[in-house]
Amino acid sequence: MPSVTAKTTSTVTKSSPQSPGDSGQAAMIEADDLSKYYGDFAACRDVTFAIRRGEVAAFIGPNGAGKSTTMKLLTGYLAPSSGTAHIAGYNMATDRLEGARRLGYLPENGPLYPEMTPRGLLKFFGTARGLSREKLDERMDAVIQLCRLDSVIGKPIGKLSKGFRQRVGMAQVLLHEPDVLILDEPTAGLDPNQIREVRDTIRRIGETKTILLSTHILQEVEAMCNRVLFINEGRLVFDGTPAEFAAEENSIDARFHQLSSLGA
Repeated sequence: MPSVTAKTTSTVTKSSPQSPGDSGQAAMIEADDLSKYYGDFAACRDVTFAIRRGEVAAFIGPNGAGKSTTMKLLTGYLAPSSGTAHIAGYNMATDRLEGARRLGYLPENGPLYPEMTPRGLLKFFGTARGLSREKLDERMDAVIQLCRLDSVIGKPIGKLSKGFRQRVGMAQVLLHEPDVLILDEPTAGLDPNQIREVRDTIRRIGETKTILLSTHILQEVEAMCNRVLFINEGRLVFDGTPAEFAAEENSIDARFHQLSSLGA
């Protein structure tokens, strides 16, 4: 079971059985007492968890709980006020470039160039990352197939549906074969058919990668994830399986409401 601690008055509920990725491997995503303060306001406080290879972890909580801040700290986009973040063993404060080589980060409404085609975008980012022509061609073929972009590969991104744009963003973050994916609201604003398509993509990717994703759609927790991290008022208050998350209140929605009320 991944170690989870909290140096606050809040109680962190932990899972009792081992998670699927728990077989002694080194953690691929690690938060160790991560805190971020803006003056007297704590966006997150002493957040600690570890996610191992093969885990797809949902990072959930009410609006303003600290999810996006914590994810930005993990990716090195923000510097922590205290604590450390590691990706694939690399400290994101001191070894950010090495960590970034192993990380794919898809922020909510990730930036895309609407006048470019998916093919042109992938070539642009692959060249920027220093992939050789041979390697880039190989990886483009792989991510186009994985994200099912064949039918739109030559169309301007600005003319694609939001579901296809999300898949283009996913292909871009997978291009350099990262070991770790951090996805912020990957299905936000999509219709039910598009949500299903993106979920299928994430499930396929999760067979070989380590994934941390935030979502407000609780059905996605049960549909895609084998681990749940719940944050409220900047503190981690639950770490366990989806079944354990729902068990105490007999439903995932009721449990979300119950944990959201802590400290209120």
